[in-house]
Amino acid sequence: MPIISTFFGIIIRMYFGDHNPPHFHVEFQGEKATFTFDGHLRSGNISSATARKLVRDWRVVTGSSS
Repeated sequence: MPIISTFFGIIIRMYFGDHNPPHFHVEFQGEKATFTFDGHLRSGNISSATARKLVRDWRVVTGSSS
Protein backbone atom coordinates (compact mmCIF):
# COMPACT_ATOMS: atom_id res chain seq x y z
CA MET A 1 0.00 0.00 0.00
CA PRO A 2 1.52 3.36 -0.98
CA ILE A 3 2.78 5.64 1.79
CA ILE A 4 1.37 9.13 1.33
CA SER A 5 2.83 10.75 4.48
CA THR A 6 5.14 10.07 7.41
CA PHE A 7 5.70 12.25 10.47
CA PHE A 8 6.70 11.67 14.10
CA GLY A 9 6.78 7.90 13.52
CA ILE A 10 3.24 7.91 12.09
CA ILE A 11 2.76 6.34 8.66
CA ILE A 12 -0.28 7.24 6.54
CA ARG A 13 -1.18 4.91 3.67
CA MET A 14 -3.98 4.89 1.14
CA TYR A 15 -5.08 2.80 -1.81
CA PHE A 16 -6.64 4.40 -4.86
CA GLY A 17 -10.08 2.90 -5.40
CA ASP A 18 -10.16 1.10 -2.02
CA HIS A 19 -13.54 -0.03 -0.65
CA ASN A 20 -16.08 2.43 0.76
CA PRO A 21 -16.37 4.45 2.87
CA PRO A 22 -13.33 6.51 1.88
CA HIS A 23 -10.61 6.15 4.50
CA PHE A 24 -6.88 6.09 5.14
CA HIS A 25 -4.68 3.65 7.04
CA VAL A 26 -2.46 4.69 9.95
CA GLU A 27 0.45 2.82 11.56
CA PHE A 28 2.15 3.93 14.76
CA GLN A 29 4.46 1.89 17.02
CA GLY A 30 3.17 -1.42 15.68
CA GLU A 31 -0.50 -0.46 15.97
CA LYS A 32 -2.77 -0.09 12.94
CA ALA A 33 -6.05 1.71 12.41
CA THR A 34 -8.19 3.21 9.69
CA PHE A 35 -9.73 6.68 9.86
CA THR A 36 -12.48 8.21 7.77
CA PHE A 37 -11.82 11.57 6.13
CA ASP A 38 -14.00 13.30 8.71
CA GLY A 39 -11.52 12.15 11.38
CA HIS A 40 -13.37 9.25 12.97
CA LEU A 41 -11.57 6.06 13.95
CA ARG A 42 -13.11 3.40 11.73
CA SER A 43 -11.27 0.26 12.81
CA GLY A 44 -8.19 -0.85 14.70
CA ASN A 45 -6.53 1.12 17.47
CA ILE A 46 -3.89 3.77 17.98
CA SER A 47 -3.58 3.89 21.77
CA SER A 48 -1.58 7.14 21.87
CA ALA A 49 -3.96 10.09 22.23
CA THR A 50 -1.18 12.36 20.94
CA ALA A 51 -0.76 10.26 17.78
CA ARG A 52 -4.54 10.25 17.18
CA LYS A 53 -4.59 14.05 17.54
CA LEU A 54 -1.66 14.42 15.15
CA VAL A 55 -3.47 12.23 12.60
CA ARG A 56 -6.60 14.36 12.89
CA ASP A 57 -4.52 17.54 12.59
CA TRP A 58 -2.79 16.09 9.51
CA ARG A 59 -6.19 15.45 7.97
CA VAL A 60 -7.15 19.13 8.40
CA VAL A 61 -3.82 20.48 7.12
CA THR A 62 -3.95 18.32 3.99
CA GLY A 63 -7.36 19.73 3.09
CA SER A 64 -9.51 16.78 4.11
CA SER A 65 -11.56 18.76 6.64
CA SER A 66 -15.32 18.72 6.58
